[in-house]
Amino acid sequence: MFDIDKIVTALRTDPNAQRTAGAGAAGLAAGMLFGRGGVGRIAKLGAMAAIGGIAYNAWQKNRQGQQIDPEQAPPPGPFMPQSETEKDDLGKALVRAMISAAKADGRIDADEKARIFARLDGMDLSAQDKAFVFDELSSPLDMEAVVRSADTPEHAAEIYAASLVAIDGQSPAELAYLEALAHRLGLPQGLISEIHAAAQK
Repeated sequence: MFDIDKIVTALRTDPNAQRTAGAGAAGLAAGMLFGRGGVGRIAKLGAMAAIGGIAYNAWQKNRQGQQIDPEQAPPPGPFMPQSETEKDDLGKALVRAMISAAKADGRIDADEKARIFARLDGMDLSAQDKAFVFDELSSPLDMEAVVRSADTPEHAAEIYAASLVAIDGQSPAELAYLEALAHRLGLPQGLISEIHAAAQK
């Protein structure tokens, strides 16, 4: 089983990450779900449910004008898969999206990667999980791989939400990445705005 909670939490809570991560790596090593209320949501719900809650809240608000508590996990369904295979697939898609977003400004250098690799190597994770994260960190930025993971409109919203909360989204490169990703995912502007609003809560 792909352990997205352990990967995200271990990276986020590493005491050295905030001191060593540069602007490019901050989204992954220091900023991943760190702001925008993400810490409390992770502790309360877990990474997948926290991201799913943001996307679900935005989806409902955009579609029906309904305000859902973003700190509640979405119900079983398109935003919250039930089978282990579906959970693994979505977990990998969300981690891939986070890592890709963290690469957006092109400033994750070799030293930063080495520090992240060392931290991951010391984590209590399966060899398969470590290999997945190592591969994603080592590969060039590939937005198309992120987009291909969005096999449903709901997952597209979750992938965008994961990308948004993984970075500050303040640099021109990050903003351009998010704009291009939203376009490639086919997300309507209203939903994008609601995802940003839900992520800020």
